[in-house]
Amino acid sequence: MTTTESLLLALAIVLAVPYLIWRLGQTERWAPLVVIQILTGIALGPGLLGALFPQAYQAIFTTEVILMLGGIATWGVILFVWLAGLELDLPQAWVNRRDSLVTAGFALLVPIICGGLVGILLLMHNADWMGPAAQPWQFVAGIGMACSVTALPILILLMEKLDILRRPLGQRVLRYASLDDIAIWGVLALILVDYERMGKQATFIIGFVVATWVMRRSLPRLPTADRWFVALVWLALCALAADWAGLHYMVGAFLAGAVMESKWLGQEQLDRLRHILLLIMMPVFFLSTGLRTEWEMGGIAVLVIAAALLAAAVIGKLGGVAIAGKLLDWPPGQARVVGWLLQTKALIMIIFANILLDRQVISAEIFTSLLLMAAASTMLTIPMVVKSGKREKGKGEGVA
Repeated sequence: MTTTESLLLALAIVLAVPYLIWRLGQTERWAPLVVIQILTGIALGPGLLGALFPQAYQAIFTTEVILMLGGIATWGVILFVWLAGLELDLPQAWVNRRDSLVTAGFALLVPIICGGLVGILLLMHNADWMGPAAQPWQFVAGIGMACSVTALPILILLMEKLDILRRPLGQRVLRYASLDDIAIWGVLALILVDYERMGKQATFIIGFVVATWVMRRSLPRLPTADRWFVALVWLALCALAADWAGLHYMVGAFLAGAVMESKWLGQEQLDRLRHILLLIMMPVFFLSTGLRTEWEMGGIAVLVIAAALLAAAVIGKLGGVAIAGKLLDWPPGQARVVGWLLQTKALIMIIFANILLDRQVISAEIFTSLLLMAAASTMLTIPMVVKSGKREKGKGEGVA
Protein backbone atom coordinates (compact mmCIF):
# COMPACT_ATOMS: atom_id res chain seq x y z
CA MET A 1 0.00 0.00 0.00
CA THR A 2 1.00 3.59 -0.52
CA THR A 3 1.48 5.87 2.48
CA THR A 4 -1.85 7.60 1.76
CA GLU A 5 -3.67 4.25 1.58
CA SER A 6 -2.11 3.12 4.87
CA LEU A 7 -3.13 6.40 6.53
CA LEU A 8 -6.71 6.13 5.31
CA LEU A 9 -6.91 2.48 6.41
CA ALA A 10 -5.62 3.44 9.88
CA LEU A 11 -8.19 6.24 10.10
CA ALA A 12 -10.99 3.92 9.01
CA ILE A 13 -10.00 1.39 11.68
CA VAL A 14 -9.70 3.91 14.51
CA LEU A 15 -13.03 5.55 13.65
CA ALA A 16 -15.01 2.35 13.00
CA VAL A 17 -13.81 -0.14 15.63
CA PRO A 18 -14.57 1.86 18.82
CA TYR A 19 -17.90 3.04 17.39
CA LEU A 20 -18.99 -0.52 16.59
CA ILE A 21 -17.94 -1.76 20.04
CA TRP A 22 -19.78 1.14 21.70
CA ARG A 23 -22.94 0.86 19.62
CA LEU A 24 -23.27 -2.92 19.28
CA GLY A 25 -22.12 -3.56 22.85
CA GLN A 26 -24.41 -0.83 24.22
CA THR A 27 -21.65 0.23 26.62
CA GLU A 28 -22.83 3.82 27.22
CA ARG A 29 -23.88 3.36 30.86
CA TRP A 30 -20.56 1.88 31.97
CA ALA A 31 -18.08 2.79 29.21
CA PRO A 32 -18.78 5.99 27.22
CA LEU A 33 -17.48 6.19 23.66
CA VAL A 34 -14.44 8.19 24.77
CA VAL A 35 -13.36 5.27 27.02
CA ILE A 36 -13.79 2.75 24.20
CA GLN A 37 -11.68 5.02 21.98
CA ILE A 38 -8.91 5.14 24.59
CA LEU A 39 -8.88 1.35 24.99
CA THR A 40 -8.97 0.84 21.21
CA GLY A 41 -5.99 3.16 20.83
CA ILE A 42 -4.05 1.10 23.39
CA ALA A 43 -5.08 -2.17 21.72
CA LEU A 44 -3.83 -0.95 18.34
CA GLY A 45 -0.42 -0.11 19.76
CA PRO A 46 2.78 -2.17 19.59
CA GLY A 47 2.15 -3.83 22.94
CA LEU A 48 -0.97 -5.67 21.75
CA LEU A 49 -1.68 -5.52 17.99
CA GLY A 50 2.03 -5.17 17.25
CA ALA A 51 2.85 -8.19 19.41
CA LEU A 52 0.03 -10.42 18.10
CA PHE A 53 0.17 -9.44 14.42
CA PRO A 54 3.56 -7.80 13.82
CA GLN A 55 3.43 -7.98 10.01
CA ALA A 56 -0.02 -6.36 9.78
CA TYR A 57 0.99 -3.74 12.33
CA GLN A 58 4.17 -2.81 10.45
CA ALA A 59 2.33 -2.74 7.11
CA ILE A 60 -0.27 -0.25 8.33
CA PHE A 61 1.62 1.82 10.89
CA THR A 62 4.71 2.76 8.94
CA THR A 63 7.01 5.56 10.11
CA GLU A 64 5.40 7.97 7.65
CA VAL A 65 1.86 7.08 8.76
CA ILE A 66 2.77 7.49 12.43
CA LEU A 67 4.21 10.94 11.71
CA MET A 68 1.08 11.98 9.80
CA LEU A 69 -1.20 10.69 12.56
CA GLY A 70 0.93 12.53 15.10
CA GLY A 71 0.49 15.81 13.23
CA ILE A 72 -3.30 15.46 13.11
CA ALA A 73 -3.40 14.46 16.78
CA THR A 74 -1.21 17.39 17.85
CA TRP A 75 -3.48 20.05 16.36
CA GLY A 76 -6.60 18.28 17.67
CA VAL A 77 -5.32 18.09 21.22
CA ILE A 78 -4.07 21.69 21.12
CA LEU A 79 -7.62 22.78 20.28
CA PHE A 80 -9.06 20.57 23.01
CA VAL A 81 -6.71 21.89 25.71
CA TRP A 82 -7.50 25.44 24.57
CA LEU A 83 -11.19 24.66 25.08
CA ALA A 84 -10.39 23.34 28.57
CA GLY A 85 -8.85 26.71 29.39
CA LEU A 86 -11.89 28.53 27.98
CA GLU A 87 -14.21 26.44 30.20
CA LEU A 88 -12.78 28.03 33.36
CA ASP A 89 -15.32 30.12 35.26
CA LEU A 90 -13.13 32.03 37.70
CA PRO A 91 -15.56 34.92 38.43
CA GLN A 92 -18.21 32.46 39.63
CA ALA A 93 -15.61 30.58 41.69
CA TRP A 94 -14.65 33.86 43.37
CA VAL A 95 -18.27 34.69 44.25
CA ASN A 96 -18.48 31.32 46.08
CA ARG A 97 -14.84 31.39 47.15
CA ARG A 98 -15.07 29.66 50.56
CA ASP A 99 -16.94 26.65 49.19
CA SER A 100 -14.85 26.62 46.00
CA LEU A 101 -11.42 26.99 47.61
CA VAL A 102 -12.00 24.50 50.43
CA THR A 103 -13.44 21.82 48.16
CA ALA A 104 -11.01 22.33 45.30
CA GLY A 105 -8.08 22.47 47.73
CA PHE A 106 -8.79 19.15 49.43
CA ALA A 107 -9.86 17.53 46.13
CA LEU A 108 -6.45 18.50 44.75
CA LEU A 109 -4.06 17.91 47.65
CA VAL A 110 -5.26 14.56 49.01
CA PRO A 111 -4.99 12.63 45.69
CA ILE A 112 -1.63 14.31 44.98
CA ILE A 113 -0.37 12.96 48.31
CA CYS A 114 -1.81 9.48 47.66
CA GLY A 115 -0.38 9.38 44.14
CA GLY A 116 2.95 10.73 45.35
CA LEU A 117 3.19 7.86 47.84
CA VAL A 118 2.64 5.40 44.99
CA GLY A 119 5.41 7.18 43.07
CA ILE A 120 7.80 6.84 46.01
CA LEU A 121 7.03 3.12 46.29
CA LEU A 122 7.69 2.70 42.56
CA LEU A 123 11.08 4.37 42.88
CA MET A 124 11.97 2.23 45.88
CA HIS A 125 11.09 -0.91 43.94
CA ASN A 126 12.67 -0.03 40.59
CA ALA A 127 14.25 3.30 39.64
CA ASP A 128 13.85 2.38 35.95
CA TRP A 129 10.17 3.32 36.19
CA MET A 130 11.41 6.93 36.19
CA GLY A 131 12.22 8.66 32.92
CA PRO A 132 15.90 9.24 32.07
CA ALA A 133 15.66 13.05 32.22
CA ALA A 134 13.76 13.29 35.53
CA GLN A 135 14.76 13.99 39.08
CA PRO A 136 13.01 11.82 41.72
CA TRP A 137 10.90 14.76 42.93
CA GLN A 138 9.70 15.40 39.37
CA PHE A 139 8.66 11.77 38.95
CA VAL A 140 6.84 11.69 42.31
CA ALA A 141 5.13 15.03 41.64
CA GLY A 142 4.14 13.90 38.15
CA ILE A 143 2.53 10.70 39.46
CA GLY A 144 0.75 12.64 42.21
CA MET A 145 -0.49 15.18 39.69
CA ALA A 146 -1.79 12.44 37.38
CA CYS A 147 -3.82 10.99 40.26
CA SER A 148 -5.35 14.41 41.01
CA VAL A 149 -6.34 15.51 37.49
CA THR A 150 -9.99 16.12 36.67
CA ALA A 151 -10.82 16.04 32.96
CA LEU A 152 -12.97 19.18 32.74
CA PRO A 153 -14.15 18.78 29.09
CA ILE A 154 -15.04 15.10 29.62
CA LEU A 155 -16.66 15.95 32.95
CA ILE A 156 -18.93 18.41 31.11
CA LEU A 157 -19.82 15.69 28.60
CA LEU A 158 -20.66 13.16 31.33
CA MET A 159 -22.71 15.65 33.34
CA GLU A 160 -24.70 16.44 30.19
CA LYS A 161 -25.50 12.74 29.88
CA LEU A 162 -26.50 12.62 33.57
CA ASP A 163 -28.66 15.75 33.10
CA ILE A 164 -27.02 17.65 35.96
CA LEU A 165 -24.76 20.08 34.07
CA ARG A 166 -27.11 23.06 34.38
CA ARG A 167 -28.32 22.21 37.88
CA PRO A 168 -26.80 23.86 40.98
CA LEU A 169 -24.75 20.76 41.79
CA GLY A 170 -23.33 20.58 38.26
CA GLN A 171 -22.33 24.25 38.31
CA ARG A 172 -20.59 23.78 41.66
CA VAL A 173 -18.65 20.80 40.33
CA LEU A 174 -17.53 22.89 37.35
CA ARG A 175 -16.19 25.56 39.74
CA TYR A 176 -14.20 22.97 41.71
CA ALA A 177 -12.81 21.40 38.55
CA SER A 178 -11.88 24.81 37.11
CA LEU A 179 -9.80 25.78 40.14
CA ASP A 180 -8.10 22.38 40.22
CA ASP A 181 -7.32 22.71 36.50
CA ILE A 182 -5.40 25.93 37.11
CA ALA A 183 -3.48 24.43 40.02
CA ILE A 184 -2.64 21.23 38.16
CA TRP A 185 -1.32 23.09 35.12
CA GLY A 186 0.76 25.17 37.53
CA VAL A 187 2.22 21.99 39.05
CA LEU A 188 2.95 20.71 35.56
CA ALA A 189 4.75 23.93 34.64
CA LEU A 190 6.83 23.59 37.82
CA ILE A 191 7.75 20.01 36.94
CA LEU A 192 8.80 21.07 33.45
CA VAL A 193 10.97 23.97 34.60
CA ASP A 194 14.35 23.63 32.91
CA TYR A 195 17.01 25.54 34.82
CA GLU A 196 19.10 25.75 31.65
CA ARG A 197 16.19 27.55 29.95
CA MET A 198 15.19 29.84 32.78
CA GLY A 199 15.94 32.88 30.62
CA LYS A 200 13.65 31.64 27.85
CA GLN A 201 10.92 30.77 30.32
CA ALA A 202 11.11 34.19 31.99
CA THR A 203 10.94 35.80 28.55
CA PHE A 204 7.87 33.72 27.71
CA ILE A 205 6.08 34.72 30.93
CA ILE A 206 6.78 38.43 30.46
CA GLY A 207 5.87 38.32 26.78
CA PHE A 208 2.70 36.33 27.50
CA VAL A 209 1.51 38.85 30.10
CA VAL A 210 2.04 41.78 27.70
CA ALA A 211 0.44 39.93 24.76
CA THR A 212 -2.53 38.92 26.94
CA TRP A 213 -3.17 42.56 27.87
CA VAL A 214 -3.18 43.54 24.19
CA MET A 215 -5.36 40.57 23.20
CA ARG A 216 -7.97 41.19 25.92
CA ARG A 217 -8.32 44.83 24.91
CA SER A 218 -8.53 44.22 21.17
CA LEU A 219 -10.34 40.89 20.65
CA PRO A 220 -13.76 41.91 22.11
CA ARG A 221 -13.84 44.89 19.72
CA LEU A 222 -13.74 42.67 16.63
CA PRO A 223 -16.81 41.21 14.87
CA THR A 224 -17.62 37.70 16.14
CA ALA A 225 -16.53 35.97 12.91
CA ASP A 226 -13.15 37.72 13.03
CA ARG A 227 -12.67 36.81 16.69
CA TRP A 228 -12.48 33.11 15.80
CA PHE A 229 -9.67 33.61 13.26
CA VAL A 230 -7.68 35.86 15.59
CA ALA A 231 -8.26 33.49 18.53
CA LEU A 232 -6.86 30.54 16.55
CA VAL A 233 -3.78 32.55 15.57
CA TRP A 234 -3.39 33.54 19.23
CA LEU A 235 -3.64 29.86 20.20
CA ALA A 236 -0.97 28.74 17.71
CA LEU A 237 1.44 31.50 18.76
CA CYS A 238 1.00 30.80 22.49
CA ALA A 239 1.60 27.09 21.96
CA LEU A 240 4.67 27.83 19.83
CA ALA A 241 6.11 30.27 22.40
CA ALA A 242 5.56 27.87 25.32
CA ASP A 243 7.24 25.03 23.45
CA TRP A 244 10.16 27.30 22.51
CA ALA A 245 10.55 28.13 26.22
CA GLY A 246 10.61 24.45 27.17
CA LEU A 247 7.20 24.42 28.91
CA HIS A 248 5.50 22.28 26.20
CA TYR A 249 3.00 23.50 23.65
CA MET A 250 0.03 22.15 25.61
CA VAL A 251 0.84 24.46 28.53
CA GLY A 252 0.74 27.35 26.07
CA ALA A 253 -2.56 26.10 24.62
CA PHE A 254 -4.17 25.96 28.06
CA LEU A 255 -2.94 29.44 28.96
CA ALA A 256 -4.19 30.79 25.61
CA GLY A 257 -7.69 29.67 26.54
CA ALA A 258 -7.54 30.50 30.25
CA VAL A 259 -6.96 34.22 29.64
CA MET A 260 -9.90 34.44 27.22
CA GLU A 261 -13.61 34.61 28.02
CA SER A 262 -15.94 32.10 26.44
CA LYS A 263 -18.62 34.76 25.81
CA TRP A 264 -16.32 36.37 23.22
CA LEU A 265 -16.72 33.32 20.98
CA GLY A 266 -20.16 32.12 22.08
CA GLN A 267 -20.81 29.21 24.44
CA GLU A 268 -23.00 27.39 21.91
CA GLN A 269 -20.26 27.50 19.26
CA LEU A 270 -17.67 26.31 21.77
CA ASP A 271 -19.89 23.40 22.82
CA ARG A 272 -20.34 22.46 19.18
CA LEU A 273 -16.58 22.59 18.58
CA ARG A 274 -15.94 20.34 21.58
CA HIS A 275 -18.36 17.72 20.27
CA ILE A 276 -16.86 17.91 16.77
CA LEU A 277 -13.34 17.46 18.16
CA LEU A 278 -14.46 14.42 20.16
CA LEU A 279 -16.00 12.95 17.01
CA ILE A 280 -13.32 13.75 14.43
CA MET A 281 -9.95 14.50 16.03
CA MET A 282 -9.75 12.77 19.40
CA PRO A 283 -9.93 9.19 18.04
CA VAL A 284 -6.76 10.00 16.08
CA PHE A 285 -5.14 11.33 19.25
CA PHE A 286 -6.06 8.16 21.14
CA LEU A 287 -4.60 6.04 18.33
CA SER A 288 -1.44 8.15 18.24
CA THR A 289 -1.19 7.78 22.02
CA GLY A 290 -1.77 4.03 21.86
CA LEU A 291 1.14 3.70 19.43
CA ARG A 292 3.43 4.86 22.27
CA THR A 293 2.42 2.20 24.79
CA GLU A 294 4.98 -0.32 26.01
CA TRP A 295 4.77 -3.53 28.05
CA GLU A 296 8.40 -4.64 27.87
CA MET A 297 9.11 -4.50 31.62
CA GLY A 298 6.28 -6.93 32.29
CA GLY A 299 2.62 -6.79 31.37
CA ILE A 300 1.49 -7.93 34.84
CA ALA A 301 3.58 -5.23 36.50
CA VAL A 302 1.99 -2.58 34.26
CA LEU A 303 -1.49 -3.77 35.25
CA VAL A 304 -0.61 -3.86 38.97
CA ILE A 305 0.77 -0.32 38.80
CA ALA A 306 -2.35 0.85 36.96
CA ALA A 307 -4.50 -0.66 39.72
CA ALA A 308 -2.41 1.04 42.41
CA LEU A 309 -2.66 4.39 40.64
CA LEU A 310 -6.43 3.97 40.23
CA ALA A 311 -6.82 3.21 43.94
CA ALA A 312 -4.73 6.26 44.88
CA ALA A 313 -6.72 8.50 42.53
CA VAL A 314 -10.17 7.32 43.63
CA ILE A 315 -9.44 7.09 47.36
CA GLY A 316 -7.62 10.41 47.31
CA LYS A 317 -10.37 12.26 45.42
CA LEU A 318 -13.25 10.77 47.42
CA GLY A 319 -11.36 11.29 50.69
CA GLY A 320 -10.46 14.88 49.88
CA VAL A 321 -14.03 15.79 48.91
CA ALA A 322 -15.37 14.00 52.02
CA ILE A 323 -13.15 16.18 54.22
CA ALA A 324 -14.42 19.29 52.43
CA GLY A 325 -18.02 18.13 52.81
CA LYS A 326 -17.54 17.73 56.56
CA LEU A 327 -16.01 21.18 56.94
CA LEU A 328 -18.72 22.81 54.81
CA ASP A 329 -21.58 20.81 56.36
CA TRP A 330 -22.89 19.31 53.12
CA PRO A 331 -25.99 17.07 53.14
CA PRO A 332 -25.23 13.35 53.66
CA GLY A 333 -24.15 11.55 50.51
CA GLN A 334 -23.47 14.67 48.45
CA ALA A 335 -19.69 14.37 48.86
CA ARG A 336 -19.78 10.91 47.23
CA VAL A 337 -21.51 12.30 44.14
CA VAL A 338 -19.09 15.23 43.86
CA GLY A 339 -16.07 12.99 44.53
CA TRP A 340 -16.99 10.47 41.83
CA LEU A 341 -17.55 13.27 39.32
CA LEU A 342 -14.23 14.97 40.10
CA GLN A 343 -12.22 11.75 39.79
CA THR A 344 -13.02 11.60 36.05
CA LYS A 345 -9.62 11.41 34.31
CA ALA A 346 -9.95 10.53 30.61
CA LEU A 347 -8.50 12.92 28.07
CA ILE A 348 -6.76 15.58 30.17
CA MET A 349 -4.81 13.02 32.18
CA ILE A 350 -3.78 11.30 28.96
CA ILE A 351 -2.57 14.66 27.68
CA PHE A 352 -0.54 15.14 30.86
CA ALA A 353 0.87 11.63 30.55
CA ASN A 354 1.97 12.41 27.00
CA ILE A 355 3.73 15.56 28.22
CA LEU A 356 5.51 13.66 31.01
CA LEU A 357 6.62 11.02 28.50
CA ASP A 358 7.75 13.65 25.97
CA ARG A 359 9.87 15.32 28.66
CA GLN A 360 11.21 11.91 29.81
CA VAL A 361 9.81 12.31 33.32
CA ILE A 362 8.19 8.85 33.21
CA SER A 363 9.00 5.62 31.42
CA ALA A 364 6.90 4.15 28.60
CA GLU A 365 5.60 1.46 30.97
CA ILE A 366 4.36 4.01 33.52
CA PHE A 367 2.80 5.89 30.61
CA THR A 368 0.86 2.73 29.69
CA SER A 369 -0.24 2.28 33.31
CA LEU A 370 -1.49 5.88 33.40
CA LEU A 371 -3.53 5.33 30.23
CA LEU A 372 -5.18 2.25 31.73
CA MET A 373 -5.87 4.15 34.96
CA ALA A 374 -7.46 7.01 33.00
CA ALA A 375 -9.76 4.64 31.13
CA ALA A 376 -10.80 2.76 34.28
CA SER A 377 -11.38 6.00 36.20
CA THR A 378 -13.71 7.34 33.52
CA MET A 379 -15.57 4.02 33.27
CA LEU A 380 -16.38 4.25 36.98
CA THR A 381 -17.85 7.74 36.85
CA ILE A 382 -21.35 7.28 35.45
CA PRO A 383 -22.34 4.04 37.28
CA MET A 384 -20.94 5.25 40.62
CA VAL A 385 -22.52 8.70 40.34
CA VAL A 386 -25.88 7.14 39.50
CA LYS A 387 -25.56 4.73 42.43
CA SER A 388 -24.51 7.46 44.86
CA GLY A 389 -27.01 9.96 43.50
CA LYS A 390 -30.03 7.74 44.19
CA ARG A 391 -29.81 8.89 47.79
CA GLU A 392 -29.99 12.50 46.66
CA LYS A 393 -33.25 12.25 44.71
CA GLY A 394 -35.91 14.59 45.89
CA LYS A 395 -33.41 17.07 47.33
CA GLY A 396 -33.27 19.23 44.22
CA GLU A 397 -29.75 18.19 43.21
CA GLY A 398 -30.15 14.49 42.68
CA VAL A 399 -28.86 12.48 39.73
CA ALA A 400 -31.50 11.12 37.41
